Amino acid sequence: MYPEWSERHAAVALERLWPRIAPTLELPEAEQATFEARLHQEWPRLFRLFVELYGQHYDCFYHLEQLLIETANSWSVRPAWLKQRDAKREQHPHWYLDQQALGGVLYVDRFANDLNGLRQRIPYLKELGLTYVHLMPLFDAPAGNSDGGYAVSSYRKVSPALGTMEELAILAQDLHNEGISLVVDFVFNHTSDEHLWAQRALAGDLTYQDYYFMFPDRGMPDAYEQTLREIFPSVRRGSFTWRADAQCWVWTTFNNFQWDLNYSNPEVFRAMAGELLFLANVGVEVLRLDAVAFIWKQMGTRCENLPKAHVIIQAYNALARIAAPALLFKSEAIVHPDDVVRYISLDECQISYNPTLMALLWESLATSEVRLLAHTMQHRYHLSAGCAWVNYLRCHDDIGWTFDDADAQAVGIDPYGHRRFLNNYYVGRFSGSFARGLPFQENPSTGDARISGTLASLAGLEQALLAGDERLISLALRRIVLLHGIILSAGGLPLIYLGDEVAQLNDYTYAAEPAQADDSRWVHRPKTNWEQIERRHDPSVPEGQIFSELQRLIRLRKNNPAVCGGDLQVIESGNPHLFGFIRNGGGQRLLVVANFAARQQPFESNRLRVYGPGYQFIDLVSGKTIAADRTLMVEPYQILWLTPA
Repeated sequence: MYPEWSERHAAVALERLWPRIAPTLELPEAEQATFEARLHQEWPRLFRLFVELYGQHYDCFYHLEQLLIETANSWSVRPAWLKQRDAKREQHPHWYLDQQALGGVLYVDRFANDLNGLRQRIPYLKELGLTYVHLMPLFDAPAGNSDGGYAVSSYRKVSPALGTMEELAILAQDLHNEGISLVVDFVFNHTSDEHLWAQRALAGDLTYQDYYFMFPDRGMPDAYEQTLREIFPSVRRGSFTWRADAQCWVWTTFNNFQWDLNYSNPEVFRAMAGELLFLANVGVEVLRLDAVAFIWKQMGTRCENLPKAHVIIQAYNALARIAAPALLFKSEAIVHPDDVVRYISLDECQISYNPTLMALLWESLATSEVRLLAHTMQHRYHLSAGCAWVNYLRCHDDIGWTFDDADAQAVGIDPYGHRRFLNNYYVGRFSGSFARGLPFQENPSTGDARISGTLASLAGLEQALLAGDERLISLALRRIVLLHGIILSAGGLPLIYLGDEVAQLNDYTYAAEPAQADDSRWVHRPKTNWEQIERRHDPSVPEGQIFSELQRLIRLRKNNPAVCGGDLQVIESGNPHLFGFIRNGGGQRLLVVANFAARQQPFESNRLRVYGPGYQFIDLVSGKTIAADRTLMVEPYQILWLTPA
């Protein structure tokens, strides 16, 4: 049990520590005053959280003192342009809620070969309207299979094939100068087994063995295994790996080469805090916190979503507020919806992926019905003021059906059977399916699986092009526009997986690469086809049709304040195929209506007048005037953004 805490204890500790640290910084008077003001504001919170985590350790306050020294030193070497950005963001802290905010995500090597190549592509990012660019894992990682870069061998070294840390810093400043925030992954649940810490642990260094979970026999692993679930069952059964070179079992939640870090050790917390602040000083503005649900272990639990996982993130949040105030955290928790939302607050992760909305948009396309989507969004979309969902349709990862079983049952759906149906539908095993996806991590014991595939292939374009059927091609393109129209109008920060803007299809050549063949997610991680992108202004081809429609929706988003921030109010559409919601903001009211069916659907005039309200509207998407004196017929897969005329 940690010692009893009070703000007075925190104040006394700071009063003793700071006079010894301040003279070593040699900061200009104004900068030191700025740092001290932030320190006094955040110190009580940091002190409380750190003591909650490590108060039972005999050397807790030694580590706390060292942490303060390291944080102060990080601020002292923070580049001037980043300190200017800190000050600007403190004046406008919720910039990510702005209607101008638009995210994109890409693999550097697959998009532009390397960091210098990406700098040359900044005009394309600007053309698309991006203000936030997430670079998929780009740090040093093992050759061959590295789980797509999520097995990090060094947080301070860029993969040599991509460039150098100095080039990353240059890119960060170039992006900043163009109004684009740099986002990278902070893989802090585990390191690769080639990381220096792991190598020292293998060499017998007791200090670094305590950075991980290493056991000489199966006693402790077997005890933990009784309550753990398997994350990658097709890779390995269980969560522990035998290392013959160290004669021990190592905790590896994901792949055998990804060693879980031991956050019950305060040295691990400090070490990863140093890596976090280093990346902030390179120019990173948003850290995607990877696998947040798994970072704290406790016997007798699933070791997922435990309270102290939140305490760790909150403590890192406090550190960032002191030494890098512009830095934001984005939560990656692909878990039960009730657990996802617990990571989101101004004191923890200010923004978060919205896996539930993503999954249910695909669910609605497969069923042509919106009852589960509408029911779930009515009570699962709200966030605390100042926080935002990152709304997305696809990412580097698979699609898992992360809806709540009780939500499904409330609308008459059997959750187990429905997930089996969705898996079959999206891998083309269901008669009449338009999708061309692949299964990922099928579990032979449970029948569970997730789905891989690009947005265009899952939305039916691959099948339609192979058939050469113009009607099917048109329907597939409509589905793609519909999905983007929702994430661009639903508030939060919309995120586009680069390649989707030109309807890039599945790349099956991954199966010929030994390091990728066993991971179907590579089917939706194709190399960017720049010849295809060059066709983005040709209205006669799918690339041009999707790009122009997406650009138009993005311009609409940026010019209409109702889409900015806040909640969405789900409406009762009166039609099982129509999803509708209202957005209010900036003195504007917007009614969004989306048809998830392949046939025309009626939206009753009395509902249009009530939810509008009024008798005449402008559909911002088509530019047409809509009269509310008769039933509105919504075209197949059409989305309308209606505002009173």
